[in-house]
Amino acid sequence: MLVLAPQAHAAVPPAEKLLPDNTLAVFTAPDWSKLTGMYRNSAYGRFWNDPAMRPMREHFVAKCREELIRPLERELGVSLDTYASLMQGQFTLALTKNDWQSGPEHPPGFVLLLDTRDKAPVLKSDLADLRKQWMDAGKPVRTERLRDFEFSVFPLSSNNMPKALRKIFPLPFDLVPRPGQSVSPNAAAVSDLAAGNVDLVLDTVASFLMSGTDLVIGQADSLLIIGNALPPVEKVVVRLTGGALPPLSEVAGYQADALALFRNAPAYGWVNVKALMDAASRKQAEKAEGEAPDPFDVIPPEKAMSALGLGAVKTLAVSVQATTDGVRFQLSVGAPEAGRQGLLKVLAGEPKETKPPPFVPADAVSFQRWRVDGQKAWASLEQMLNDASSQTASTINWILDTAAARAKEKDPDFDLRKMLVGNLGDDLITYAKAAGGGNPGEASSPSSIVLLGSPDPEHLAAALKALFVIFPQGDTITDRDFLGRKIYSVPLPPVALFGASLATPAPGRALSFAAGASYVALSTDPALLEEYLRSAENPPRALRDRAGLAEAAEKAGGVGTYLFGYENQADAMRAAFEAMKKDPSAAANANTLGLFPGVPGLSGAERHFKGWMDYSLAPAFDRVAQYFYFTVYAASVTTDGLTLKFYAPTPPGVRFGPVAESSN
Repeated sequence: MLVLAPQAHAAVPPAEKLLPDNTLAVFTAPDWSKLTGMYRNSAYGRFWNDPAMRPMREHFVAKCREELIRPLERELGVSLDTYASLMQGQFTLALTKNDWQSGPEHPPGFVLLLDTRDKAPVLKSDLADLRKQWMDAGKPVRTERLRDFEFSVFPLSSNNMPKALRKIFPLPFDLVPRPGQSVSPNAAAVSDLAAGNVDLVLDTVASFLMSGTDLVIGQADSLLIIGNALPPVEKVVVRLTGGALPPLSEVAGYQADALALFRNAPAYGWVNVKALMDAASRKQAEKAEGEAPDPFDVIPPEKAMSALGLGAVKTLAVSVQATTDGVRFQLSVGAPEAGRQGLLKVLAGEPKETKPPPFVPADAVSFQRWRVDGQKAWASLEQMLNDASSQTASTINWILDTAAARAKEKDPDFDLRKMLVGNLGDDLITYAKAAGGGNPGEASSPSSIVLLGSPDPEHLAAALKALFVIFPQGDTITDRDFLGRKIYSVPLPPVALFGASLATPAPGRALSFAAGASYVALSTDPALLEEYLRSAENPPRALRDRAGLAEAAEKAGGVGTYLFGYENQADAMRAAFEAMKKDPSAAANANTLGLFPGVPGLSGAERHFKGWMDYSLAPAFDRVAQYFYFTVYAASVTTDGLTLKFYAPTPPGVRFGPVAESSN
């Protein structure tokens, strides 16, 4: 035992013990092997590795190797397969403050940690080969020693970023200002953020981190450490060797989130939002007084953040948990109640009944119920716009005043604001049903309906009619009687509405709306609107009675929160598969049609490599239907912040055991 003892590797401390207290963001999987095993045994992992998916999967893997892996290996002079086999223990990706002052001249510290466990000798050999290959190729390399460990430093910038990566992320690398260039806010990135294109913004941030930095690579015992500068790497090495630098685990905000979300989680992440916001605010304050205003800044970012109440957000935390019963994803927004303001305070809603009402049909592919006070939300929106952009507030007031003046021509006593705002309730419901067209565009945009809760839906409908008169072709609003109700229809302008595409607006489409029960219903599908109105006398088979829904809802937080939602993955994917089989080329170009899971509101992973997917090779849906079921989510609020929980129960047809085919 004494002879063998020096050969044993000490366990690598968890990420929060290795990272410094100025860490801005971290994602970690304490045991990479456990995480990948969890994925392979999940419904999605089994779906991807099912024999029926082999043709499509093998085509994807071949294209990945041809267009990314092999070119990247040639450019870097390494074998990625070798490095992939080293991923055994902890995997951590972190962003630290370093010398960052919100500009690219001094970027944040980027650190990647990978515990190779018993493959430490293989790692040592691979790093020696990597250094030799770079030196033989005439690329500059220098050696630095940190606490008895040797690290290689490779000069790197986005200008010599491997071409294989540029093909996957083509646009953001061109958007990011280079060192020495202007560092004014990037209008394109701001515009994309405003449009909700989170993925593009994240890509821009990723390329920003690689601008004008070094690539530091080294080994400390069994731990592979990669960074973009020496200081953040050195802090990890100091902590690893018993140094006294304060770690992330001692940060109060991190401690609270770790206690609530991270215990026994196979993967989790944390963001110090306050530190990032402070840097962004400081950057705005440093703008030169004589600098020309940005034409894209309709609402200046600093004013928008204040009006939205984002200044109250301290932290973000995410975690994933998996059992044989299902997978749960949690997102926590640390925003103490005392500091909440603006829309953040109002949109949090109040705990009330969020269960699907009886009129929501069982064949709905999605459902969401949000208990938000409409009148308070309207007042906060007006206040936000007045504080952030007087121009935008004036435009909205002009629209309302113009519509009110038109209405008074027919009824001098008509008060549009009172009729509109005064009749908003505290219930907002949306649900959708699968489209019947069978093409990729329709499969990704099912027919939907919006229900506005109201104490007087008849008056609210009248107010909407008066408001829509000022729209293009608003003078052509028509109405018709249906089951004793008045259905109004207004032609839509060629802009995006309820998920419609800006590029290809449907000709002749109209928005129909009507008062019914305690709601005003709006939809671009007249049949769906009529179905809702008919449900008062002829209730459908209800979604709320679906088997397993109540149990899943409880695991997501219950139906007594302020927000509850449901997604029928089985029906949505059936429509997607049928669309793929009918027109594979159109499926490849569809923006939101995807086979990889994602959080609602974010595009799927295949956005970066959809050209590698050959949808003509997809099997018939019935061959893989057993892997798809439904998901639910619920949002709740406490004095400490907001929490959003997603839960995906294991489909009844999935049986646990060895995965059918090897994972690629």
